[in-house]
Amino acid sequence: MTRVFYFLISLFPKDIIGFICKKMPYFNFIIETKKTQNPITFNHWYNKNINRHQVEAYWPVHMSSMVINPKNVDCGIDTSPGYMPGCYIQGVGKIYIGDYTQIGPSVSIISANHEVLDNRGHIKSKVYIGRYCWLGVNSVILPGVELGDFTIVAAGSIVTKPFKEGYCVIAGNPAKVIKNLNQKDCVHYHIEKKSRYNGFIPNEKYSMFKSKNLNV
Repeated sequence: MTRVFYFLISLFPKDIIGFICKKMPYFNFIIETKKTQNPITFNHWYNKNINRHQVEAYWPVHMSSMVINPKNVDCGIDTSPGYMPGCYIQGVGKIYIGDYTQIGPSVSIISANHEVLDNRGHIKSKVYIGRYCWLGVNSVILPGVELGDFTIVAAGSIVTKPFKEGYCVIAGNPAKVIKNLNQKDCVHYHIEKKSRYNGFIPNEKYSMFKSKNLNV
């Protein structure tokens, strides 16, 4: 769909646009992601393409959240950083987020620091967040952090160093391990194939989309 098309449909009332669009195959994501943890709604599509909010992001972003340089962000299946309100996703460096990782409200993921002697510049780094992780409300992930699968970050935590082994709960400032999880008890679930989306992109098309559009 082109910018001209978006402009033309923006001339009509939103409820009429929604009624028509939901019947088009292009909008299958509304039904197919309905039972996922990050369901993609018509409002998400409307805010991105008609209201032009975070238009470069290929996943749903809340109107109060901000994403910088989404081309440096690799989102796994059913994972949308900034889906919840008040998030700050800074992709100056590169960010990799695994499948089925959930991100709470007001979470910050930061992949670069300002230079100390000249704050116009950045020191770029990378952030890796594994699969099946959970980042609690108001937590902060700083540059260079790597979190293994099933890392639970408690609310308000500041994560300053890697926890590559995963399977743990971390908390505090700076965050430290407060509980280890038994790997055998952790459920590696998978949603049905038709519901697997990387943001707005069906998973089977994501590799091609990634190679053409992203820097990760």
